[in-house]
Amino acid sequence: MKHILAIDFGTSNSTVGYPFESGPALLPVEGEELTIPSAIFFNTEEERVQFGREAITAYTEHYEGRLLRALKSVLGHGLINEKTQVGDQQIAFKDIITLFLRHLKLVAEARLGHNVDHVMLGRPVWFVDNDTQRDREAQDQLAAIARACGFSEVAFQYEPIAAALDYESRVSGEELALIADLGGGTSDISIVRVSPANHGKIDRRSDVLANSGVHIGGTDYDKRLSLDQVMPHLGFKTALRDDATRELPASVYFDLATWHRIALLNGNSAATFLKEMHYSAAQPALVHRLMRVVREQTGHQLAGDVEAAKIALSDSERTLIDLPYVDATLRIALDRPSFEQATAGETRKIADSIGECLLQAGVKANAITTIFITGGTSAIPSVRKACIQKVPNAVLVEGSRFGSVGLGLSIHAGILARAA
Repeated sequence: MKHILAIDFGTSNSTVGYPFESGPALLPVEGEELTIPSAIFFNTEEERVQFGREAITAYTEHYEGRLLRALKSVLGHGLINEKTQVGDQQIAFKDIITLFLRHLKLVAEARLGHNVDHVMLGRPVWFVDNDTQRDREAQDQLAAIARACGFSEVAFQYEPIAAALDYESRVSGEELALIADLGGGTSDISIVRVSPANHGKIDRRSDVLANSGVHIGGTDYDKRLSLDQVMPHLGFKTALRDDATRELPASVYFDLATWHRIALLNGNSAATFLKEMHYSAAQPALVHRLMRVVREQTGHQLAGDVEAAKIALSDSERTLIDLPYVDATLRIALDRPSFEQATAGETRKIADSIGECLLQAGVKANAITTIFITGGTSAIPSVRKACIQKVPNAVLVEGSRFGSVGLGLSIHAGILARAA
């Protein structure tokens, strides 16, 4: 039987699974944890590369170096071949992703006790929304990265189909299920006929009625919350000193609020640009906060605090963000209604993707018997509500937020391995 690893390389978190003879399972990838944040830290102080929680901890403990997160977002975009400064060298983003995936491979092989040359990778329905060429380029880029890691054979499966396979492993009869995989970078929808009778089949194309997706996920909610509630405290949308009808340039704020673009703010050109902004600002004290974040490279810490606030608003109506590393007195109160208003456009697009999938499948909403929701973004109450309203007669089933896709990929890997 072939040895095939199943890797769910996610925007925010990743998992690695394996089809054991006793059944598919996720492997511990960081200590005994079954998930690992998709983060990498180039620790220039200790001259080593760190991954996952260890990377984030080193960054927050102020070791010298560079933290990068949400790297999956650069696939299919021009940034993939661009380089970023790490210590005294320039490293391409594709090479940084290679380091991360190779780390997952090595950790998994150490757990298994043998090498694995084949990999089953998850992929979103669209890496780049409705752009077939760039979508194909993104998959080709990820395949090339996997081969550079040492995998001789690379296969792909849609992430929502993988989630459907995980759900199917627990059903007792045939169902028409809507699978909503709401991750950190994308929201992917599939309508799948699931049944225990077909669970072990290789070719399930006739059971997949439709796929749709949109390039919106948890990092977009982070970004919107940051721009709406946090960046104004750093000068976003404030006026120029000499022209009250014009606002300060917005690009630097968008970069600071976007996980995979934070690294672009390092360097002399950004520092020069910020000095000019500070000079031209009607409220220079706010821009001084922005300059401090960029100068001290605490952009990822700020993004992490915004993300934590987003998660807190999923469980409560209000929360606070303390930002002493931005300004000793800066404390921002946030509330769920404001967050939901700021992100209403993103939520609507996810819900519209469900409607599009129903149209593609040629089925009415009341024909869906189950809605299976997985992914970290499924924790946001407004998103869950919008999805459920699209198929009001369906039974809601919740998968493992960060494990369902990886388990489904492991199931599929096992089917292929047994058939080889």
